[in-house]
Amino acid sequence: MPERVCSHLDAIASIKQPQRRECEECVKIGADWVHLRTCQQCGVTLCCDSSPNRHASKHAHATGHPVIASAQPGERWLYCYPDEAFCEY
Repeated sequence: MPERVCSHLDAIASIKQPQRRECEECVKIGADWVHLRTCQQCGVTLCCDSSPNRHASKHAHATGHPVIASAQPGERWLYCYPDEAFCEY
C-alpha cells in the first residue's frame, strides 16, 4: 500500500513559533494547561488534548485550521487534525 500523503502538512513552508508560551484561552478563564500547540494558519498558541480544555483541538475544528506545531521547547513536530498525520521537522 502506498504511504498516505497529507497535503496540509506538505503545504507548510515555514513553522510559526509561539509569541508567548501560554494558552491564550486558558489565561482568559484562569485555567491550567499541560502542553502548548501553535496553529500553523493563524499563529494562535493554545493547549493540547491532554489539557482539560483542549483549546487547540477546539480551535482547529471551529476554524478549519488543520495543522498545529508543538510549542514545547525542544519538540519539533507538526500534526494535521483532519488527516491524523504527524511529521517531525
